Amino acid sequence: MVGAWAEIQRQQQRQAEAEARRRREEARQAQAFQRLAAQGHRERCVAEARRRTEELDAQVAGLQGLLTAGCRVPAFRAASLMRVENIPPFDPGQLAWPVRMPDPSQYQVQGGWTASRRAQAQAEAQARFERDWHAAQAAEAQRQQQLAALQWEYEQRAAAQRAEVQRHNAGVAETIDGVRRGDPDLVVEYFSAALHASAAWPEGFPRQLSAAYDAAGRQLVLDWELAPCEVVPEAKSVRYLSREGQFKETARPVTQRRALYREVLAQSMLLVLHQLFTADEYGVLDSVSLNGFVDTHDPATGRQTHIFLATVMASRTAFTELHLEQVDPVSCLTEALRGQLAARPDQLGPVRPARRPQDVVVSRGAVGGGEHEPDLYTMDPIAFESLVADLFRAMGMQAVTTQRSNDGGVDVDATDPTPIRGGKIVVQVKRYRNTVPPTAVRDLYGTVQDLGANKGVLVTTSGFGPGSHTFARGKPLELISGSELVDLLHRHGLRGRLGEGRAATPSPQSPPAPAASTGDYNVLGMTWSGGVALDVCALVCRGNRVLSEDHFVFYNNQQTPDGSVRAVPAAGPDKAAVRVAFDALPEAADRLVLVAAVDPKVNPDADLSGFTDACIRLLDPAMTELGRLEVSDGRARETALVLGSFRRRSNGDWDFVLGGKGYTGGLEQLVQEYGIEVA
Repeated sequence: MVGAWAEIQRQQQRQAEAEARRRREEARQAQAFQRLAAQGHRERCVAEARRRTEELDAQVAGLQGLLTAGCRVPAFRAASLMRVENIPPFDPGQLAWPVRMPDPSQYQVQGGWTASRRAQAQAEAQARFERDWHAAQAAEAQRQQQLAALQWEYEQRAAAQRAEVQRHNAGVAETIDGVRRGDPDLVVEYFSAALHASAAWPEGFPRQLSAAYDAAGRQLVLDWELAPCEVVPEAKSVRYLSREGQFKETARPVTQRRALYREVLAQSMLLVLHQLFTADEYGVLDSVSLNGFVDTHDPATGRQTHIFLATVMASRTAFTELHLEQVDPVSCLTEALRGQLAARPDQLGPVRPARRPQDVVVSRGAVGGGEHEPDLYTMDPIAFESLVADLFRAMGMQAVTTQRSNDGGVDVDATDPTPIRGGKIVVQVKRYRNTVPPTAVRDLYGTVQDLGANKGVLVTTSGFGPGSHTFARGKPLELISGSELVDLLHRHGLRGRLGEGRAATPSPQSPPAPAASTGDYNVLGMTWSGGVALDVCALVCRGNRVLSEDHFVFYNNQQTPDGSVRAVPAAGPDKAAVRVAFDALPEAADRLVLVAAVDPKVNPDADLSGFTDACIRLLDPAMTELGRLEVSDGRARETALVLGSFRRRSNGDWDFVLGGKGYTGGLEQLVQEYGIEVA
């Protein structure tokens, strides 16, 4: 019994030990599984941190190689604007197949063992055949009728598409002819299209611009929006901290981020110059004056504004000698091209722009002038200097001509009585037909320093090259070309022209002048695709400034004080309409600007990405369509857009100039740029 009891105890002990071993093995396996799971999670997190770091490195590498990659993008060509008649062939579908006629052999006599029964069966088979044959004939006639209607609709659509393509291509051809002639508006339109169509800019880089073309100096003056500092990532790398179980970003040093941002700005400026000069297949650019700005809040006032961070004036000759893929962008911009770049662009330290688009006077009529006005080229030298003195007096200054000898290089002494910014002004007059050399500008600067004057002004009948503008930048000097001089004379009631008067060249998009048979006004009907609600407004301007707040026609001001511009109900297919009496517009007005903006009350979260297929229909009082003017499509995040502007020509007619500049700040930001204060 004792032995049996001991054996039972040993078996129980062995079972207990086996159960303990099993539990220990299960615990060990569970711990191993947890370790593997933890290790897998850690490895996945480490891999995610590595991936995010690689994305940051790739983003920085893309910014560093912006100029190199952009130079490899094919140059813009006007041929890319041409459309191809890509009309699909006529496809009638099932209507292409004729209706199958019944086969007499399929209508066999069935049954009828007697003669009378066979005759009856034969008559029934003949009746079925005739019934089916007539039904097939009717179906075939209907098919042919439907086929003819479908063919006619196809031919109408194809003809309309061909006409649209031909009209578009004819407009492009006329634009190209205008660019070859050096038409300022068409030159600006062409190069704006070249920059907007470029594939060289990364996603998220802005493309806002404002430009003007100085035909006399063969110079394009451009304000170009640069990418903000946020384009450079603040983080340098990402790590995974296993103990804390979280990701941690390592910040990029401020000095490194600033240096990279300066490099991006310099590359952007050089890339814009590269795109402009390579797109100039018609040789209309001798130089480009480029100012780069960021659209941001002014640190001093908190208001949205443009802060200029870079400026450069580059001649074609100097720029084409550069090897852009090997240059250091900052050194190239600031040393080789003698441009300016903010030392601390991340802190929005501004630079002074060289030449702004609004400084360029674009006036075809002013260059020619009236045939009865005095020719500045042939005018007596003393009379010419007196005319310049009269101009300064008309501008509210005191001005006298100097004696002919021992004048120290000064032709007119002027004094600006305006407090703070006024003072003594010395004026030199150069009646040249060729470009004024930079030595004349340097001599004027020496005269200003010798006489202690506040400013020096060089007036000429010709123009200035990039060397002159480069030297004058940042100095108390002002250069007035021949076209600007004539425009200033006309603005202040004086007379003058440059050479023989020339008739203004008609614009390819000029609206026909209102005729007596069609009344004394036109209706501008606006139509577009998309369901977003838009407010279409009009501004009566002198240059880029509205004449007054009453000359801003919108939903709260339905017409100008004189009634020459007024909002009217739209008739289909138009969604908005404005009535304009061009001949009745104020004499001080030289342009009528049309804009569209998202209605924030109806669509508070909408933008202009759905604003497509837009055009302006020019209608007479009988609502007969006289022509169509295409406008640019809207873009994402923009809530206001300049559709285009009608600009007065010297013969009293009006040109239409395509717009396209968008605003993310809506109608408020747009009208502020035209001089309207928004409370």
